Amino acid sequence: MTPFLELRNVSKVFGSGFLYKRHTVALDNLSLIIDADRPSVRAVAGESGSGKTTLGMILMGFLTPTSGQVLYRGKDTRRLNRDEQSGYRREIQAVFQDPFSVYNPFYPIDHVLEVPIGKFRLAHSRGEAVRLMEQALADVGLQPDETLGRYPHQLSGGQRQRVMVARALLMKPRLIIADEPVSMVDASLRATILESLRKLNREHGISILYITHDLTTAYHVSNDILVLYRGSIAEVGDVDHVIKRPRHPYTQLLVDSIPWPDLEHVWGKNRIEVSAAAKNGTQGGCKFVDRCPHAMAICTEQPPPLYQVDATRASACYLHQDAPVLPGDALNRLFA
Repeated sequence: MTPFLELRNVSKVFGSGFLYKRHTVALDNLSLIIDADRPSVRAVAGESGSGKTTLGMILMGFLTPTSGQVLYRGKDTRRLNRDEQSGYRREIQAVFQDPFSVYNPFYPIDHVLEVPIGKFRLAHSRGEAVRLMEQALADVGLQPDETLGRYPHQLSGGQRQRVMVARALLMKPRLIIADEPVSMVDASLRATILESLRKLNREHGISILYITHDLTTAYHVSNDILVLYRGSIAEVGDVDHVIKRPRHPYTQLLVDSIPWPDLEHVWGKNRIEVSAAAKNGTQGGCKFVDRCPHAMAICTEQPPPLYQVDATRASACYLHQDAPVLPGDALNRLFA
């Protein structure tokens, strides 16, 4: 069966400088399949600079890969005709980190809902458009009579973010890419917004790609997780196994950085420090070798493949070189 959305050996390189050109590899030969016929919540986690947002921007068509392909229903997104491009834009929606930046302060919040309704001709009359907006707001836990007609500054950050979730829902998408959707709202509102996303997955059959640096929320809302380090997959698989029993040293250090409510637990006992070689990108083997407490000679020679360490998880680490190598086209089977 043709996947809904597929990344095939995608790399993204950003250049900077004039006389002395510098290059930053944001994504490095990444392959990924999103199957909308089996809706799930998949987390993409990692520290700043790991390539999470670049991955989301490429999936949404906002960035073009330096190499590789993005396939929408089996067709390269660079070769979509007008109708296919419209379907691609409609079926993949986004919820961004900062909800306030999306709004025009001179328009009531109705405007962000009316624009997609008009652009994609979702309603045949003003009354039908209002009913669609009211239903979408109700589906994310907002009262339409207390929301419509108000200006962005009259709503809380959590309310503004839920309006953006409602906007995405209006399009009846197959996939919502949520890029750090709760990082700029109060902790008390995070659960409400994340539950809205879970509800879309459960009740509307929408797949969610949840981009985050917060492993705690990733654990609570997602079914599986993909951990990125400097544009490559470090570990991937069932979220319960990856977070509770991480098999890659980088994931282990990320989990160790979580502040636990335990006075006896030493927070950040294993520090993650970037060496000069790592900053300059001079090493030729594993990207994590200069920060890894378990580095071996082989780690400096060539990048490790993904080893399937158990039925639902793979790790790119030579500590597991006795395990079978996961073929590139078999990654999606970990998400069954």
